[in-house]
Amino acid sequence: MAHEIVARDVDIEVGGALPMTAYLARPVGGDGRPAVLVCSELWGVTEAVREVVRQVAALGYVAIAPNLYHRSGPETAAGLEESDANRERGFALLGQLTREGVEADLRACLAHVRENEAATGKAGVLGFSLGGHIACFAASRLDLSAAAVFYPGWLTVAGTALSRPEPLLAAAGDIADRDVRMVLFFAELDHVIAADERSAIGDALTAAGVRHESVVYPGAQHAFFFPGRGPYDKAAAEDSWRRVGELFAAELGQ
Repeated sequence: MAHEIVARDVDIEVGGALPMTAYLARPVGGDGRPAVLVCSELWGVTEAVREVVRQVAALGYVAIAPNLYHRSGPETAAGLEESDANRERGFALLGQLTREGVEADLRACLAHVRENEAATGKAGVLGFSLGGHIACFAASRLDLSAAAVFYPGWLTVAGTALSRPEPLLAAAGDIADRDVRMVLFFAELDHVIAADERSAIGDALTAAGVRHESVVYPGAQHAFFFPGRGPYDKAAAEDSWRRVGELFAAELGQ
C-alpha cells in the first residue's frame, strides 16, 4: 500500500558559500524510516527525478535527491531541460564534480534526514545514468545496505565524471567490504554501455565478491525508465521498479 507523503525543497549546509538545495519526500507520520539517496541523470534534479523521489517515499522511505551541481551556482537547482545545448552544459557541470565534493554532499544529505526527518537505521541509494555512476561511488564510500543502479556509465574507463584518477570499478572491493547489495539494470540496445562493458562490470563485481544481480532488458535503450521520452519502455520500467522495491524491502526494511 502506498504511503501518503509530503515533499519539499530543503537547503543543506555543506561548507560552501551557499547551501546545497535538495528535494526531499517522506511518508506522513512515523519515525525510524530508512533513508534513500536518489542520484540524478546528467540533467540534474528535474521534475522527472522529483517524481522518482516521491515514488520512493510512497514505498515508505525518506528519499532525498541532492543538486550535486550546486557549487556551479544556485540556478542549477531546478535541473536542465533536455536539449543538445543543455547536454553540453551538463557535461561541463559534470566535469566540475569531484569525489571529495560528491561524498561530502551525499553524507550531508544522510545527516540531514537523520537529524531532521526521523530517518534512522539503514540507508540505500538509487541512481540513473550519471546517477547510477554516482550510486556506485556512494556504495564504495558510504554506510549503505543497498544500491539500485540504472544503466551506469563511465565505470570501466578513467577520465569521465568520478572515474578520475582511476575507473570507479576499481573500488569494487570497497563495495564488497561494506557488504552493499547491488541490483544493476541495463538496456540491451544502450548506446552508452555496450555488451562488453556490461560484462566487464559484472565480472569485476563478481571477482570482488560484491552481492549483486544484473538485469538486461531486451530491446530497451538507455534512459528506458522515464515516461514521456522516446526511449521509454513501459515493461522494462515497471519490472525494474518492482525489483527496486523488492531490493529495498529486503535490505532496508520499512
